[in-house]
Amino acid sequence: MSEKRRDSKNRVLRTGESQRKDGRYLYKYVDADGKPQSVYSWKLVATDKVPAGKRDCIALRDKEREIQKNLADGISTANGKLTVKELFDKYLALHSNVKRSTAESRRYMARMLSADELSTKPITSVKPSDAQEWALRMQEKGYTFRVIENMKRSLRAAFQIAVEDGWIRNNPVSFSLSSVIRNDSKTRTALTEGQEKALLSFLRFDRQYKCYYDEILILLKTGLRISEFCGLTVSDLDFENRLINIDHQLRWEAGSGFYADTPKSRSSIRKVPMSEETYQALQRVLARRGEPEPYTVDGYSGFVFVRETGVPYSAHHYQDALRQIVKVYNQTYDEKLPHITPHMLRHTLCTRLVSKNMNPKNVQYVMGHANVNLTMNLYAHTSVDDAKAEMVNLIS
Repeated sequence: MSEKRRDSKNRVLRTGESQRKDGRYLYKYVDADGKPQSVYSWKLVATDKVPAGKRDCIALRDKEREIQKNLADGISTANGKLTVKELFDKYLALHSNVKRSTAESRRYMARMLSADELSTKPITSVKPSDAQEWALRMQEKGYTFRVIENMKRSLRAAFQIAVEDGWIRNNPVSFSLSSVIRNDSKTRTALTEGQEKALLSFLRFDRQYKCYYDEILILLKTGLRISEFCGLTVSDLDFENRLINIDHQLRWEAGSGFYADTPKSRSSIRKVPMSEETYQALQRVLARRGEPEPYTVDGYSGFVFVRETGVPYSAHHYQDALRQIVKVYNQTYDEKLPHITPHMLRHTLCTRLVSKNMNPKNVQYVMGHANVNLTMNLYAHTSVDDAKAEMVNLIS
């Protein structure tokens, strides 16, 4: 019988264990991918003392227990050496078939992550507390709850790849963000009927800003997303049937300029009814517009809302205009208007239609929402004709 191997303290070493000349312990094994791996420690067991001048460390046999547990569960220690940034890059590469705006948003998230210390940690070493501390650092840097929540959602999806592929056992980003940082998100609000009338009245008579009256009215009475509104072309306006065709949106990207994209979802492809006010406002816009120089974006031309050069207005233009309009209004009148965005105008129409008891399925159709809640799903199927009849009745 061969003599059992022992360490410098005359303790029997197990299969795969050995002790180097410098006193450090070594354990060799084959990982779940069939590749040879090694781990080291200055201690064989937890009660051993670390040699003078050396950092404390996890005992070799504690490491072995974790390794054996990983092997039993099929966890790949080799891929576990990926850093968080490398894992996130892998996630982005596997989910590259997304809209241009979504891809840009994810690139922004990647830059956010790269600037934080979490990005360089091996994925196997990331604990839930590490991810929670990351969220706290993001808040300290001034990011809003909503931005951090979006980033956390993508980060969780990236770690889920590692879980499903057997690189780690548990997802460290599976925690409620509101349990770690305060939710400072503001609840979406709509303009009251009084505020809506005050805004339109101001625009109708103000010498500087009356040029925006028709655009703001159209946004309030159609509920279009601002990118859908900016992308409207003359051919999208069916005045005979009083319908607005929505099958594309116009976006602006810094460094690239305008580009056309499909709507947010399949449900966003729709025909929005024109109320009488909307019909008249669009007629006035086209009369003022005249025949500008041709301007084409990805095959779309004849844009409705354009500068004298024929170049369409962007979402940022209307965001800035609304900010200035509210500022001047509030300097003039005692009754103040809240901060108004193009999306608030959309939310205002949706709120108004619901408050006037419009069929929820018709509201869903007009707004182009992809999902409705369970209550709305109990209603009967709707159509463009149903939506047109009821909407024109309610807001004309």
